[in-house]
Amino acid sequence: MLQVPEKSDYFAMLEIPRKLWIEMSGLEKKFLQLSWKLHPDNYVNATPEEREISLKRSSELNDAYRTLREPVARVEYLLAIEGARVEGKSKQQAPPELLEEVFELNEWLDELREAKAASSDTAALKHKLESAQKSFQAKLEEVDAELQGAAKEWDATIDAKADEAKRKSVMAKLNELLNRRSYIRNLVVNVQKELL
Repeated sequence: MLQVPEKSDYFAMLEIPRKLWIEMSGLEKKFLQLSWKLHPDNYVNATPEEREISLKRSSELNDAYRTLREPVARVEYLLAIEGARVEGKSKQQAPPELLEEVFELNEWLDELREAKAASSDTAALKHKLESAQKSFQAKLEEVDAELQGAAKEWDATIDAKADEAKRKSVMAKLNELLNRRSYIRNLVVNVQKELL
């Protein structure tokens, strides 16, 4: 009989430690093994309850695999199950060091919208926005690199069985980086939409 835990932990489900650097081939291999084991086709002669559990577990396994194979989703999920995911003010407000650039970007976006509405020439504004987009894309890549460094730091705390204070410190850093990443990514997406 299949058992369904009260609350699933994707790391435990795929039988891997709560680390942020995961060997992708190992993750895929484990996923495929468990997928076959839990596949509903293996339960065609089982009770309706067992078939339902198989379907549910198979679906949860797919969710777990999708989440853990993506680095940013993996960090968000880890923080969520650790009870540490906080989408703070920085998600809505520009990071202080970007205020001037964001202000200028928003002015250009407003000017572009007005120029489009008036059927005016938008070439110069589009050029400015393309340049800003490249700049923010580079900043996004910097944040991703910092996020990778913080992920390695998290794994080191797990390996060293670090105390709660150290783990919380790393989780706070991961949260701050995720919020910064989300803000910058939204800027890049908004510019892309306006440039279409």
